[in-house]
Amino acid sequence: MAPMKLYGWAVSPWMARVLVCLEESGAEYELVPMSRNGGDHRRPEHLARNPFGEIPVLEDGDLTLYQSRAIARHVLRKHKPELLGAAGSLEESAMVDVWVDVDAHQLEPVLQPIVWNCIINPFVGRDVDQGLVNESVKKLKKVLEVYEARLSSSKYLAGDFVSFADLTHFSFMRYFMATEHAIVLDAYPHVKAWWEALLARSSVKKVMAGMPPDFGFGSGRIP
Repeated sequence: MAPMKLYGWAVSPWMARVLVCLEESGAEYELVPMSRNGGDHRRPEHLARNPFGEIPVLEDGDLTLYQSRAIARHVLRKHKPELLGAAGSLEESAMVDVWVDVDAHQLEPVLQPIVWNCIINPFVGRDVDQGLVNESVKKLKKVLEVYEARLSSSKYLAGDFVSFADLTHFSFMRYFMATEHAIVLDAYPHVKAWWEALLARSSVKKVMAGMPPDFGFGSGRIP
Protein backbone atom coordinates (compact mmCIF):
# COMPACT_ATOMS: atom_id res chain seq x y z
CA MET A 1 0.00 0.00 0.00
CA ALA A 2 1.38 3.39 -1.02
CA PRO A 3 2.26 5.79 1.80
CA MET A 4 0.07 8.79 2.47
CA LYS A 5 1.21 12.05 0.89
CA LEU A 6 1.19 15.30 2.84
CA TYR A 7 1.49 18.52 0.86
CA GLY A 8 2.73 21.79 2.33
CA TRP A 9 5.65 23.54 4.00
CA ALA A 10 6.97 22.19 7.29
CA VAL A 11 7.28 25.58 9.02
CA SER A 12 3.51 26.04 8.93
CA PRO A 13 1.83 25.57 12.32
CA TRP A 14 -1.12 23.89 10.61
CA MET A 15 1.26 21.51 8.88
CA ALA A 16 2.96 20.81 12.21
CA ARG A 17 -0.34 19.71 13.75
CA VAL A 18 -0.61 16.93 11.17
CA LEU A 19 3.08 16.02 11.19
CA VAL A 20 3.11 15.46 14.96
CA CYS A 21 0.13 13.11 14.65
CA LEU A 22 1.76 11.24 11.77
CA GLU A 23 4.91 10.80 13.83
CA GLU A 24 2.98 9.75 16.94
CA SER A 25 1.00 7.18 14.97
CA GLY A 26 4.02 5.67 13.24
CA ALA A 27 2.19 5.90 9.92
CA GLU A 28 4.16 5.74 6.71
CA TYR A 29 3.95 9.01 4.83
CA GLU A 30 5.68 11.12 2.21
CA LEU A 31 6.14 14.84 2.73
CA VAL A 32 5.65 16.67 -0.56
CA PRO A 33 7.29 20.08 -0.07
CA MET A 34 5.69 23.15 -1.59
CA SER A 35 6.75 26.78 -1.88
CA ARG A 36 4.47 29.49 -0.53
CA ASN A 37 6.68 32.18 -2.05
CA GLY A 38 6.51 30.33 -5.35
CA GLY A 39 2.73 30.26 -5.21
CA ASP A 40 2.49 26.48 -5.33
CA HIS A 41 -0.70 26.58 -3.25
CA ARG A 42 -2.40 28.65 -5.96
CA ARG A 43 -1.51 26.40 -8.86
CA PRO A 44 -4.32 24.44 -10.59
CA GLU A 45 -2.98 21.07 -9.47
CA HIS A 46 -3.13 22.12 -5.83
CA LEU A 47 -6.50 23.83 -6.17
CA ALA A 48 -7.76 20.48 -7.44
CA ARG A 49 -6.73 19.05 -4.07
CA ASN A 50 -7.98 21.97 -1.99
CA PRO A 51 -10.20 24.55 -3.70
CA PHE A 52 -9.37 27.07 -0.95
CA GLY A 53 -5.70 27.05 -1.92
CA GLU A 54 -4.46 26.20 1.55
CA ILE A 55 -2.20 23.65 3.20
CA PRO A 56 -1.89 21.02 4.51
CA VAL A 57 -3.50 18.52 2.16
CA LEU A 58 -3.35 14.77 2.70
CA GLU A 59 -3.77 12.12 0.02
CA ASP A 60 -4.51 8.65 1.38
CA GLY A 61 -5.19 6.42 -1.59
CA ASP A 62 -8.30 7.78 -3.29
CA LEU A 63 -9.13 9.99 -0.31
CA THR A 64 -8.04 13.64 -0.34
CA LEU A 65 -8.43 15.72 2.82
CA TYR A 66 -7.78 19.30 3.88
CA GLN A 67 -8.16 21.20 7.18
CA SER A 68 -5.44 20.26 9.65
CA ARG A 69 -7.62 18.99 12.49
CA ALA A 70 -9.69 16.84 10.14
CA ILE A 71 -6.53 15.37 8.62
CA ALA A 72 -5.02 14.70 12.04
CA ARG A 73 -8.17 12.96 13.25
CA HIS A 74 -8.21 10.75 10.14
CA VAL A 75 -4.57 9.76 10.67
CA LEU A 76 -5.19 8.90 14.31
CA ARG A 77 -8.45 7.03 13.70
CA LYS A 78 -6.63 4.88 11.17
CA HIS A 79 -3.27 4.40 12.85
CA LYS A 80 -3.48 5.26 16.58
CA PRO A 81 -7.11 5.65 17.68
CA GLU A 82 -6.25 5.56 21.38
CA LEU A 83 -5.01 9.15 21.01
CA LEU A 84 -8.66 10.11 20.39
CA GLY A 85 -9.77 8.40 23.62
CA ALA A 86 -9.86 4.82 24.82
CA ALA A 87 -11.96 2.42 22.75
CA GLY A 88 -15.52 2.43 23.99
CA SER A 89 -14.99 5.37 26.34
CA LEU A 90 -17.45 8.08 25.34
CA GLU A 91 -16.23 10.22 28.24
CA GLU A 92 -12.59 10.18 27.15
CA SER A 93 -13.48 10.86 23.52
CA ALA A 94 -15.72 13.73 24.57
CA MET A 95 -12.99 15.31 26.67
CA VAL A 96 -10.55 15.05 23.78
CA ASP A 97 -13.08 16.83 21.57
CA VAL A 98 -13.67 19.54 24.17
CA TRP A 99 -10.02 20.51 24.42
CA VAL A 100 -9.40 20.29 20.68
CA ASP A 101 -12.22 22.83 20.33
CA VAL A 102 -10.88 24.98 23.17
CA ASP A 103 -7.60 25.19 21.29
CA ALA A 104 -9.36 26.08 18.05
CA HIS A 105 -11.75 28.68 19.45
CA GLN A 106 -10.05 30.09 22.56
CA LEU A 107 -6.27 29.64 22.48
CA GLU A 108 -5.23 29.74 18.83
CA PRO A 109 -7.15 32.99 18.08
CA VAL A 110 -5.21 34.84 20.80
CA LEU A 111 -1.85 33.28 19.95
CA GLN A 112 -2.04 34.10 16.24
CA PRO A 113 -1.84 37.90 16.49
CA ILE A 114 1.04 37.64 18.95
CA VAL A 115 3.00 35.29 16.70
CA TRP A 116 2.26 37.22 13.52
CA ASN A 117 3.21 40.61 15.02
CA CYS A 118 6.23 39.49 17.03
CA ILE A 119 7.81 37.14 14.50
CA ILE A 120 6.47 37.56 10.98
CA ASN A 121 5.67 41.27 10.62
CA PRO A 122 9.19 42.54 11.38
CA PHE A 123 10.63 40.27 8.68
CA VAL A 124 8.12 41.17 5.97
CA GLY A 125 8.18 44.91 6.57
CA ARG A 126 4.78 45.27 8.23
CA ASP A 127 4.18 47.44 11.25
CA VAL A 128 3.87 45.72 14.60
CA ASP A 129 0.46 46.39 16.12
CA GLN A 130 1.58 46.63 19.72
CA GLY A 131 -1.90 47.46 20.91
CA LEU A 132 -3.23 44.23 19.42
CA VAL A 133 -0.34 42.28 20.93
CA ASN A 134 -0.97 43.74 24.38
CA GLU A 135 -4.70 43.02 24.15
CA SER A 136 -4.01 39.47 22.97
CA VAL A 137 -1.59 38.82 25.84
CA LYS A 138 -4.24 40.08 28.26
CA LYS A 139 -6.79 37.68 26.75
CA LEU A 140 -4.22 34.88 26.78
CA LYS A 141 -3.73 35.20 30.52
CA LYS A 142 -7.47 34.69 31.05
CA VAL A 143 -7.42 31.59 28.82
CA LEU A 144 -4.38 30.21 30.62
CA GLU A 145 -6.20 30.49 33.93
CA VAL A 146 -8.67 27.91 32.58
CA TYR A 147 -5.84 25.66 31.41
CA GLU A 148 -4.09 25.97 34.76
CA ALA A 149 -7.23 24.92 36.60
CA ARG A 150 -7.69 21.93 34.33
CA LEU A 151 -4.07 20.81 34.45
CA SER A 152 -3.94 21.12 38.23
CA SER A 153 -6.34 18.18 38.42
CA SER A 154 -5.09 16.04 35.51
CA LYS A 155 -1.70 15.54 33.91
CA TYR A 156 -3.01 16.12 30.40
CA LEU A 157 -5.97 18.02 29.03
CA ALA A 158 -8.36 15.12 28.42
CA GLY A 159 -7.27 13.20 31.53
CA ASP A 160 -4.18 11.39 32.76
CA PHE A 161 -3.26 10.25 29.24
CA VAL A 162 -1.70 12.10 26.33
CA SER A 163 -4.09 12.59 23.44
CA PHE A 164 -4.82 14.60 20.34
CA ALA A 165 -6.17 17.25 22.72
CA ASP A 166 -2.57 17.91 23.79
CA LEU A 167 -0.82 17.34 20.49
CA THR A 168 -3.01 19.81 18.60
CA HIS A 169 -1.72 22.63 20.81
CA PHE A 170 1.91 22.19 19.81
CA SER A 171 1.71 24.01 16.48
CA PHE A 172 1.01 27.58 17.59
CA MET A 173 2.45 27.19 21.07
CA ARG A 174 5.79 26.36 19.46
CA TYR A 175 5.97 29.81 17.87
CA PHE A 176 4.42 31.69 20.76
CA MET A 177 7.11 30.25 23.03
CA ALA A 178 9.72 31.75 20.68
CA THR A 179 8.43 35.29 21.38
CA GLU A 180 9.34 37.61 24.24
CA HIS A 181 5.92 36.89 25.74
CA ALA A 182 6.74 33.26 26.51
CA ILE A 183 7.51 34.32 30.10
CA VAL A 184 3.75 34.58 30.61
CA LEU A 185 3.75 30.81 31.13
CA ASP A 186 5.86 31.15 34.28
CA ALA A 187 2.76 32.25 36.18
CA TYR A 188 1.00 28.98 35.34
CA PRO A 189 3.18 26.15 36.66
CA HIS A 190 0.89 23.29 35.66
CA VAL A 191 0.60 24.65 32.12
CA LYS A 192 4.36 25.05 31.94
CA ALA A 193 4.94 21.49 33.14
CA TRP A 194 2.42 20.21 30.59
CA TRP A 195 4.20 22.12 27.81
CA GLU A 196 7.59 20.78 28.86
CA ALA A 197 6.19 17.24 28.82
CA LEU A 198 5.01 17.79 25.24
CA LEU A 199 8.42 19.10 24.21
CA ALA A 200 10.03 15.93 25.57
CA ARG A 201 8.11 13.70 23.15
CA SER A 202 10.18 12.33 20.26
CA SER A 203 7.46 13.19 17.73
CA VAL A 204 7.46 16.82 18.82
CA LYS A 205 11.26 17.02 18.78
CA LYS A 206 11.38 15.69 15.23
CA VAL A 207 8.74 18.07 13.88
CA MET A 208 10.14 21.03 15.80
CA ALA A 209 13.50 20.52 14.09
CA GLY A 210 11.85 21.68 10.86
CA MET A 211 10.26 24.73 12.49
CA PRO A 212 12.88 27.46 13.05
CA PRO A 213 11.62 29.98 15.61
CA ASP A 214 11.67 32.78 13.04
CA PHE A 215 9.69 30.72 10.48
CA GLY A 216 12.90 30.55 8.44
CA PHE A 217 12.96 34.26 7.60
CA GLY A 218 16.27 34.97 9.30
CA SER A 219 18.03 31.94 7.89
CA GLY A 220 16.57 32.24 4.41
CA ARG A 221 14.84 28.87 4.83
CA ILE A 222 11.34 30.27 4.24
CA PRO A 223 9.74 28.04 1.57
